[in-house]
Amino acid sequence: VQLQASGGGLVQAGGSLRLSCSASGRIFSSHIMGWFRQAPGKEREFVGLIRWSTASTTYGDSVKGRFTISKDGANTVYLQMNSLKPEDTAVYYCAKANSLSRRERDYNNWGQGTLVTVSS
Repeated sequence: VQLQASGGGLVQAGGSLRLSCSASGRIFSSHIMGWFRQAPGKEREFVGLIRWSTASTTYGDSVKGRFTISKDGANTVYLQMNSLKPEDTAVYYCAKANSLSRRERDYNNWGQGTLVTVSS
């Protein structure tokens, strides 16, 4: 499965942006779809995940209450980002795992990333 993330761009602090991640093949109920981000000079950080079977979600502490992950159809996942802050500036990646995990190493399919820049 190939993943394609899109929707990044430049937004002012306090604004919103929605990222999309489309899979070239079907995402199965056993799969976990995650979002990660990497800011310049920093390690990749867990943003959140969605369990494909139940659509239940888990979020990292830094985005909890501001970001929402959802899914649509058989192969698209979204990351709705509200109340954006300059510290949210990063390249955002979607990824797929076969089991529930927040760890980057457990995700075996990655999209190419999309840049989100939040200006102050």
